[in-house]
Amino acid sequence: MKNKKRMMNLAISNLFLVFLGAGLVIPVLPTLKEQMHFSGTTMGMMISIFAIAQLVASPIAGALSDKIGRKKLIALGMIVFSFSELLFGLAQVKTGFYISRALGGVAAAMIMPSVTAYVADLTTIAERPKAMGLVSAAISGGFIIGPGIGGFLAALGIRVPFFAAALLAFIGFVLTLSVLKEPEKSMQSEHTAEKVSFMSILKNPMFGSLFVIILISSFGLQAFESIYSIMATINFDFSMGEIALVISVSGVLALFFQVFLFDPIVNKIGELGLIQLTFFASAVFIGVIAFTKSNLLVAISTFVVFLAFDLFRPAVTTYLSKNAGERQGAINGLNSAFTSFGNILGPLAAGYLFDINHLFPYYVSAIILLGTGFLSLFMNKRNFSK
Repeated sequence: MKNKKRMMNLAISNLFLVFLGAGLVIPVLPTLKEQMHFSGTTMGMMISIFAIAQLVASPIAGALSDKIGRKKLIALGMIVFSFSELLFGLAQVKTGFYISRALGGVAAAMIMPSVTAYVADLTTIAERPKAMGLVSAAISGGFIIGPGIGGFLAALGIRVPFFAAALLAFIGFVLTLSVLKEPEKSMQSEHTAEKVSFMSILKNPMFGSLFVIILISSFGLQAFESIYSIMATINFDFSMGEIALVISVSGVLALFFQVFLFDPIVNKIGELGLIQLTFFASAVFIGVIAFTKSNLLVAISTFVVFLAFDLFRPAVTTYLSKNAGERQGAINGLNSAFTSFGNILGPLAAGYLFDINHLFPYYVSAIILLGTGFLSLFMNKRNFSK
């Protein structure tokens, strides 16, 4: 039991290192843009390339983790991520940055489904919610801590945070190879994994319905989240300091819920109940933001919306992993792919809607999430079979 917990913590720590590394670079991107004389379109392409690469690679990487094992995919993802950050730190031309971001997306596709599947392999159904809460907490924690450390390291040089991220990922790679053990469930399922078909998974009513909901909800969430800072500044005259404070408090609140309260909430209302609750809560409070004139109410509503986002993701992951059986890698890979697809389309739609009317992204996000909430009510676990 003790060894199992140690292995699980190491796998989750790798995920934390990746998102910490990703967060390190956030504070220096505006300065990098100015130094390299990049346009806004170029910076936008860097974001899109990462998401597109993750979208394409996720199903393949997830299936591979079922076939060849979690440890190999996690280790490969860590070394690819390390190289991508090193390349970003050394790049002097636009193509180099693009290649770096594409490799980063591929690395994320290898690591996220494999770590999630690894944790699922090591836990029982009863242990799963708490473990998935820790997986989400690792992602949130990396994003919360990373920018602060990145800002400190940037004082030593604009490229230093990228080199630091590369070093952290390389350490994770070494630890994965030397310490991490392949879970027995993964090793036993290697022969059956070859028979897994993406189409057979998608044709399953439970998985197909949920992946559609994941796609639609990711679109709605990103339509709100991707340009939140811009909307808060223009619509409510928030300063950058106020935005940073709101996002930081939201992150800490989400981290607390994921570590300490996610398991009790799921035990009380179930994953589906929590998924439905997050849809309706986020829709209502995004609507509040769209119509209120009070900055305090905007801040409080933002806390609720971001918390709903951060509880939705582990709830979906837990629900999928409980029903994935021997297909943990493939199903988590598809989960990542559908999420990435929504993450690509959401910001594009939000930017277009924002140019038409500054409040349109709020309206559209609220309507989409409310509609997805009602759609999710038709999902009844008793009507689905694995």
